[in-house]
Amino acid sequence: MPIETSLTPPALFRAWTVAAIRQGLEQTLPAHAHVFPADRAAPVVLKPNANAAMNALTGNTTDLRLLAALLGWLRDQGFTNLTVAEGTNSGFYRNKIGVATRLRMDALAAHFGARFVDCNFDDAVDVSFEDGIVAQVSRTCAQAALLINLPKLKTHFEAGMSVCLKNLMGCLVGQENKKKTHQSLAANIIRLNEGLAPGLHIVDALVAMEGLGPTRGTPLRLDCVLVGEDPLVIDMACARLAGFSYEDVRPLRQAQARGLLTPERQAQAQAVDVSAVARPFAPPKAGPIATFIHHPSRQKYFLAIRNTPFFTRLAATDWFGELLFKTGLRQDKFLHQDMRLDRLEPTETCRRCPEAPGLRPCAAICPLGHDPRALHAGTTRLPEACLGCLYCYATCPHHGLAFHGELGYFAEQCRQYDVHLRRLAARSDA
Repeated sequence: MPIETSLTPPALFRAWTVAAIRQGLEQTLPAHAHVFPADRAAPVVLKPNANAAMNALTGNTTDLRLLAALLGWLRDQGFTNLTVAEGTNSGFYRNKIGVATRLRMDALAAHFGARFVDCNFDDAVDVSFEDGIVAQVSRTCAQAALLINLPKLKTHFEAGMSVCLKNLMGCLVGQENKKKTHQSLAANIIRLNEGLAPGLHIVDALVAMEGLGPTRGTPLRLDCVLVGEDPLVIDMACARLAGFSYEDVRPLRQAQARGLLTPERQAQAQAVDVSAVARPFAPPKAGPIATFIHHPSRQKYFLAIRNTPFFTRLAATDWFGELLFKTGLRQDKFLHQDMRLDRLEPTETCRRCPEAPGLRPCAAICPLGHDPRALHAGTTRLPEACLGCLYCYATCPHHGLAFHGELGYFAEQCRQYDVHLRRLAARSDA
């Protein structure tokens, strides 16, 4: 079915804390009341972005604060059949790394009485791709009474940008179906949106990513959320926000070629007021080797090689994986050592932190709104109220929390993003 034009225009609101995000949703969602099922027991599925096991504050994945605010709102509206569903990218799936667990998405869902479904292992429903190819998507996503798409606003070295349209790739079941998408990437992204038809899109632009996204870019704090029903309109508005033309975004370029970017849609996108947050994003410029190989005219030949059993076995080795990472042909490091968090301990620096008006920066960034100083003071183990997401630990500008346990895979994120993350909460309006 075609992507339908919405009569309700998208809206953008500014927020940073869970309370402010919740307030923004309460003010914005009534305009979209018609998309919610009348039966409060009908299945409502939330599809975040969990592309990699990277903290959302790097700009890579959907922020737990947005997910918490939406789950809380839905629960308070009486919806009882809530699911968070996502299937991470092929590398993590292939390496048997539980991204949702590392991100604490499954724990957050359980906190609100929702279940988590890994789309990679879900029952499958067919969806039509280009050239007569049939792929399979998660039955949970395909048969939801309402599918809510929760993409991250970020650059993407293959697609240009990843927002609403691109985010649905996580609904595909397993590596084999994700491979099928790349045979005609932009066109199949459009096909996915036509097949799944989410009723609502809520874009996480609290911390976006610019530069070499989706995994090796730079966090960019925007403090905003976009809500709407038409993914084409929202993605066009996000392109404007980032200073990109539609030609820079492969799914939008494909939509334009198919006549989907109608004057009505373009007018709606232009009407979204992004002036308070608009700025030119650094483009996703890859290294020379990755740029050459991933050019649309050559990518199919690389994919034919990459999908052979020999190359798959070779890519699974540590030395070749490191080579792919260093050459830019692979953005992720598939680190098998999990993090073990025993407790966070407020340091003397934390105890000297002055009380600013409103919430402390660490409490503002906690998905559940806790004050880590009060929550963790005097504990010898992780409190039950703590998700263990490490938002507070990673962003405290004064290094006010001491980590006890094993950092595991998270040590690599600290190495790459420590300075960037601590700057996020150092802003005066944190």
